[in-house]
Amino acid sequence: MNTKLTQEQIEFYQENGYIIIEDFLTPDELQTWRRNVDDAVAQREGRVTADGMLASERIVDEESAYFDKVFVHRQNLWIDHAGMRELMWDPRLGKMISDLTGVDGMRIWHDQALIKQPWANPTGWHLDNASWSYSSRDAITIWVALDDATRENGCLYFLPGAHKTASFEHAGIGSNISDLFELYPQWAELQSVAASMKAGSCSFHNGLMPHGAGANMTPGTRRAMTCGYMPDGSTFNGKQSALPQAYFESLEIGDVLDNDAINPLIWHETKAYVGAKD
Repeated sequence: MNTKLTQEQIEFYQENGYIIIEDFLTPDELQTWRRNVDDAVAQREGRVTADGMLASERIVDEESAYFDKVFVHRQNLWIDHAGMRELMWDPRLGKMISDLTGVDGMRIWHDQALIKQPWANPTGWHLDNASWSYSSRDAITIWVALDDATRENGCLYFLPGAHKTASFEHAGIGSNISDLFELYPQWAELQSVAASMKAGSCSFHNGLMPHGAGANMTPGTRRAMTCGYMPDGSTFNGKQSALPQAYFESLEIGDVLDNDAINPLIWHETKAYVGAKD
């Protein structure tokens, strides 16, 4: 795993809000990631719908019908799949994202498999951290390409530098892919950058970086594995997002989100963390 960063890469990330790391995984590591993701997703089959909800709890409307055709979405695979847990708890990832953001330690917020099936709809422009249960300008997401991600099959797009002027307002991901620009009209004049990458490469982006993905205009599948990370010490802001219901109901605004069973600490400069070796 290519986790060594140069100072120039760190500065590029902090200035632009994203960075692409070519050949992040070795060929053998890529096969391991593919195998574990495919197995973990298959393990969830029939239990949840495309947006990650239990089928019995889901209300189907026009917007959710559109979203079903954006991507297959499976969340927190690390919780019930040992192979995914080993990948997600890798302290090398925690150290890398801590170096990019300049924080002392990182926790997993949630992982997500995002699979664009053939002829899938585009993913609307959105901000990650604006919908999460904590608010931090140092939140960060990794996006690992398990298949080649191209302009034709739905690669990511970023608006370089826009994270600096983002607030924590959010438009959600709906059928109008430009809804976010109603909240941030100044971004509508910016030039987007396509994050095409070959399988085994990855990108990192700031939690307030506006990003989206194109439609899959091919008969093939585009698989990606992502994970959002929360700086250690982050506090609850009142939103539920991915928190389990009982835990959510136990929290008050301002409480520190330090439950290792829900948001494990995967690296810290001074504290013990789950991936540490004796």
